[in-house]
Amino acid sequence: MFGSRAKTTMPTAADALPGRESRPFAVPTTHAVLGTPLEGPWPEGTQVLYVAMGCFWGTERIFWQLPGVVTTAAGYMGGFTPNPTYEETCTGRTGHAESVLVAYDPAQTNPELLLKAFWENHDPTTANRQGNDIGTAYRSAIFWTTPEQEAAARATREAFQGELTRVNAGEITTQLTPAEDVGPFWYAEDYHQQYLHKNPNGYCNHGPNGLTCPVGVANLPAQTDILPPA
Repeated sequence: MFGSRAKTTMPTAADALPGRESRPFAVPTTHAVLGTPLEGPWPEGTQVLYVAMGCFWGTERIFWQLPGVVTTAAGYMGGFTPNPTYEETCTGRTGHAESVLVAYDPAQTNPELLLKAFWENHDPTTANRQGNDIGTAYRSAIFWTTPEQEAAARATREAFQGELTRVNAGEITTQLTPAEDVGPFWYAEDYHQQYLHKNPNGYCNHGPNGLTCPVGVANLPAQTDILPPA
């Protein structure tokens, strides 16, 4: 299944699985690590950024460790099927990417620092693939919700492409799109939320890719090393 052509070709809205009107499973109310609401409400001023960088298990762990993050959640975004399940998303027939919601306090961090961790911890040059995970569900993407996030997404992309070019490591394929243009973030099943906290030895193909994204560090020098050891 991993190598099937269908999984690496985006479906159209007409071809996508039909989905359903309501969520077919329960989602926990509280983040298992941070103790904060998974679906809100969050403190006034909290902002939300959505990222996709392959399997959402490892992605979520990267972001819940960062200073200023209020909560994180695993889910599905960027496709057509309403209220999708994990099994449906894995077929490639929903159009969704495995994504992570990152709610953060803009007084404690900023989009550049969050996206620094994004670029440095996966391979953004492999379209529809991270390691052995192959398919549109594993594509790299940033879905922003504010003008500041959009500016940071474009600036950090340009900066990181410069690093990739310097070492002849390829071209970025990451999707950059406003969240409002790709539809809702659909929360994933209970067992996917904070999966690597619940299963410390579970599968994870995320980690430092050997390059540094040079944007954002100057803004908060005390947070240069923003990703603690897993």
